Amino acid sequence: MELLEFLRAVRARWRWVVGGLVLGVAVAVGITLATTEQYEAQTELFVSTKQSAEGTELFSGSSFTQQRVKSYTQVVTTPRVLDPVIKDLALGTTATDLAARITVTVPLDTVLVDISVRDTDAERAARIANAVSASFVSVVGVLEKVGDNPSPVQVTSVRDAVAPTSPVLPSWPLNTGIGVLLGLLGGGAAALLRQLSDTRVRSEKDVAALADASVLGEIPFDRQAGDNPTLVRQSQGFRAEAFRTLRTNLQFVDAVGHLDSLVVTSSIPQEGKSTTAINLALACVDNGLSVCLVDADLRRPQVARYLGLFDTVGLTTVLLGRIDVEDALQEWGSGELSVLTAGETPPNPSELLGTRTMAEVVDTLRARFDLVVIDAPPLLPVTDAVLLSAHVGGALMVAGTGKVKREELRRSLRMLDTAGARLLGVVLNLLPPTQGVTAGYYSYAPVPPKGKGKEKDKGDDVPEPRAEVQRVDNDSTVQIKPVRAHSHRL
Repeated sequence: MELLEFLRAVRARWRWVVGGLVLGVAVAVGITLATTEQYEAQTELFVSTKQSAEGTELFSGSSFTQQRVKSYTQVVTTPRVLDPVIKDLALGTTATDLAARITVTVPLDTVLVDISVRDTDAERAARIANAVSASFVSVVGVLEKVGDNPSPVQVTSVRDAVAPTSPVLPSWPLNTGIGVLLGLLGGGAAALLRQLSDTRVRSEKDVAALADASVLGEIPFDRQAGDNPTLVRQSQGFRAEAFRTLRTNLQFVDAVGHLDSLVVTSSIPQEGKSTTAINLALACVDNGLSVCLVDADLRRPQVARYLGLFDTVGLTTVLLGRIDVEDALQEWGSGELSVLTAGETPPNPSELLGTRTMAEVVDTLRARFDLVVIDAPPLLPVTDAVLLSAHVGGALMVAGTGKVKREELRRSLRMLDTAGARLLGVVLNLLPPTQGVTAGYYSYAPVPPKGKGKEKDKGDDVPEPRAEVQRVDNDSTVQIKPVRAHSHRL
C-alpha cells in the first residue's frame, strides 16, 4: 500500500485512530494510577589510596584506584555488604531482594561510586542508602587490608543520602507519551486493517475495478436530502452543482444519439436512487428541457411523497387501463416538470412493468417530452429495473458509497449486461462531504453583497405546491392541467 492510500485510509477511518489514541491514554493513566510510587535516594563515595606526594606514586595510585573502583560496583550488592544493613534496619527482606533495588554506577574516568536505592518510602530509601554506604566502606577496609598493615585504599563519603521530595516512578510524562504513541500506532493499524477488509464501494477506484463503467457523478451526502430532496434548486449548494455536473456528463455520454429516456436504479434499497432521479430531472428542466419523471418503483414509491403530489392515480392506474397517461400526469412547481407517480401498489408489479402497455406508455412519453427519467426499483431484490431497461435509451446505476458492497454492485452490473441494457454510467451517491470533486467547489462561490450575507435568496428555492386536481368519478381519476411540450433534447 502506498503512503497516499494509507493516509486516505486513516482519514476515512479517523474514528478508529482517535479511539486508539483515547484507549492508549486511558490505559497509560490507569497503569500510572495503579503503580506504587517509588522514591530514590543517592549517596556518593570517593575512593583514594594512601601514597606519598611524589608524582610517579600519585600517578600509579590514581591508576590503581580507577582499576579498583570498577570491581567495587560488584561488591556493593553482595550479601557481605547488605546483610548488616538488613539486620541494623530490620528490613525484613533478603540480600537478593534488596540488591534488586540498588543501582551502583561509576562516572567515566572518575574514582567516584554512586549508590542509588529505591523504596516506597522516601525516608527509608535515604536510611538504606546511607547504611549501604557505611557497610561498603567497612567491607572495603577489610578486603584491602594487607597483613597487619592498614588498607591502602580509603573510601570516603562525599555526599550523604537525603529523603527525596518526589517519586521517580511512576512518570506521568513518560507513561502518557508511551500511551499516546502506542494508541496512535494501534489505532492506525486498526484503521488500516478495517480499510483493507472493507468490501463496500467507497470511491471511483472501486467502481473502475468492477467494470468498464464511467462514474458520471459524485453526489455528497446530505442528512436533509430525505426531507428536502429537491436541493438542486438551491443554486449555491454543492449537491446542486453535483447534479448539474451529472446532467452535463450525460450530455457527453450520448452527444450524437440525443438520449431521450433513462432508468435510474441501484443495487439495493436506500442508496438514494429516488432523490437522484428527482434532482437529475430538475437539473435537466433548468437546462431548458421538457422532462417527465416516472415513479416505476411500484413496491416502495417515493416520488409523490418527496414532491408533495397525489398518489391516488399514477402508473399503476395507466397500466390497468383505467386512465390515459396524459390524464395521469401532474405538474410540479411552476409546471416545468411533469410527474407520473406510481399510483396504488399492485399485487403483481413485475407483471405490470413487463407488459406491452408499459412499453407503449414509455413510447408515448418519449414522443411528448425531451427526456423521460424513470425511477426504478433496486436490481437485486426484484427484476423490475431489468424489465424497464428494455424500453429506454439507457440505465443509470446509483451506488451508495459505504452502503452497497462491491460484490452487490458487480452482480447488478452483470444483470444489466445480461439483459442487453445499455449502461450509461454510475453515480456515486452519499459521498462524505470531504471526498470527491465537489469537496472544495464552493470556496469559489460568489460573495454575497455586503450586509446581505446572512439573508436567504428567495429566488434560490422554488416552492413545491401540490398539484391542483379535480375528481371525475369513483375510480380516483383526475384531470390535470395539460403539460407543455418542448423541442429540446438532452
